[in-house]
Amino acid sequence: MLGWTLVFLVVAVIAGLLGFTGIAGAAAGIAKIIFFLFIVLLVISLLINAFKGKSPRL
Repeated sequence: MLGWTLVFLVVAVIAGLLGFTGIAGAAAGIAKIIFFLFIVLLVISLLINAFKGKSPRL
């Protein structure tokens, strides 16, 4: 999921440099949504593992 965020971020930067502001804005918005979804799922996963008594794998 974090890989997709980076892909959309790169697309947004390249589109912004080339002047495609609509595409750049859309790609940046998608990257932001996916990134925050990743953060939420990470926190949920860490909390579930903490309640089960497992130490997180890093």
